[in-house]
Amino acid sequence: MHRALFLFIAGLVAAGAPAGAQTPDDRVLVVPFENLRQEPQHHWLTEASAVLLADGLRARGVGAVTRSERVRMFEHLQLPVSAALSRATVIKVGQLMGASEVIVGSFQVDEAGLTVRAHSIRVDVGRLQPEVAEHGEIGELFEIHERLARRIARDAPRAGSAQPVPLGAFENYIKGLVAESPGSQLTFLEAALEEHPDFDRARLALWVVHTDRGDHEAALAVVRGVGAESTLSRRARFAGGVSQLELGRHDEAFATFTELLDENGAELASRAAVLNNLGVAQIRRGHTARAGSAAYYLTRATDIDPDPDYLFNLGYAYALEGNAQGALYWLREAVRRQPADADAHAVLAAALKSAGNTVEAARERELARQLSARYEPAAGSSEGAPIPSGLERLGMDLEVPRAFRADRVMVNAVQREQRELASFHLERGRRLYEKEQDREAMADLRRAVYLSPYQAEAHLLIGRVHLRSGRFGDAVEALKISLWSEETVAGRLALAEAYLKSGNAPAARTEAERALVLDPGSTEAQRLLAGIR
Repeated sequence: MHRALFLFIAGLVAAGAPAGAQTPDDRVLVVPFENLRQEPQHHWLTEASAVLLADGLRARGVGAVTRSERVRMFEHLQLPVSAALSRATVIKVGQLMGASEVIVGSFQVDEAGLTVRAHSIRVDVGRLQPEVAEHGEIGELFEIHERLARRIARDAPRAGSAQPVPLGAFENYIKGLVAESPGSQLTFLEAALEEHPDFDRARLALWVVHTDRGDHEAALAVVRGVGAESTLSRRARFAGGVSQLELGRHDEAFATFTELLDENGAELASRAAVLNNLGVAQIRRGHTARAGSAAYYLTRATDIDPDPDYLFNLGYAYALEGNAQGALYWLREAVRRQPADADAHAVLAAALKSAGNTVEAARERELARQLSARYEPAAGSSEGAPIPSGLERLGMDLEVPRAFRADRVMVNAVQREQRELASFHLERGRRLYEKEQDREAMADLRRAVYLSPYQAEAHLLIGRVHLRSGRFGDAVEALKISLWSEETVAGRLALAEAYLKSGNAPAARTEAERALVLDPGSTEAQRLLAGIR
């Protein structure tokens, strides 16, 4: 596990706010149940209980986290996807996902039948709520979990009826979800569909397996089996559009996503994902006057949801069109939200170079290299390679609104920790600089810049260290980056001093005059201008 992420999770503690009644906006995380008797033949019930209970809660208006969202989070944290976890761990994961409650449970199968127990934990106080238990025959699996959901949701009415699925098909579906190898996943999911051909959830799960294997023809064929009357029809058509794009059928994909966009009643987050993929289709096939540019669709997507992937796609589209200013604006927005995005830094470097900002371009190329080995220059290659192709980012599903995705919450949390660590190194670097311990100061300042690439004060102090050491060219570069990150009087004055010491009096005068515009009362700027004259 990444050290920063580990430290963040280890540092989570429960808040002391009092527990309150659940509101519709609260999120509930249902984790896999514990197999008390550790019987291998019933291990699939570990995941099945979590899926069925979460389904039942969502049907009653409770904001239960979806399985795909939970799996993404667990994989990010390197936790077992379908295994019981300690109470402390599930509370920490619940905090990280923004959940108000975590539901844990256990089951036991014996001669008397199936017994399922569940209880919720209030994340804010770590308090265990009273246990809820239901019992029945193993064949009553759905009914048992339906009763559990009703009790946990305080008898809230269910919206609609559950779709009947044969128990054997559901068992194969769950086994397909938790199987470790793609071959086993295919076997179980195909068995589920063979027993129940209308099992659309299994079809979508099979689409994921085929897509991950790169078999996009098979993936497209699978989701085409989802009928128009199905509640999963929209998701299936979206998945089919993704497969069409991956197969190079760009016109078909564009038509698919356009049809989805024109439908009434779609949630905003869903529309943003569709607009993003329309933009990707236009990047890949080239826009026409009638269909519109990639930037047109991607701008609409970011208006709805400023997801970093959408922002990157928009900046990337502008860069491919040769619109350097548009590319610079949106790529800077993307890297501000996701500083460790190597592709965004690489494309930003190319856009900066095309705009004539060679110093900033070099800085962005260096960041891209630090973040990904793919941007290490090949032997004999020149700096400033053309914009790489194929970097556009597809939305892969409509199930989870991107603005509320658990992995985005986690990334933001880790970034917060990185900013705090960057602030620590900046403060220490500042103290060391003031003590004229330049070598030690530079180590901390470079660490601060690595963690927070657009920390203007860190670049300013690096420039001042270079100035004090007589490295005027290096000082000019560092101070330009500082001003690009944030324009300040101190930055302008330091750059003026660097130009003056390197013998470029006109440039020094320009910087000092700019400092005076920013702060007309600056005696330092006035003194510097008088000295230049």
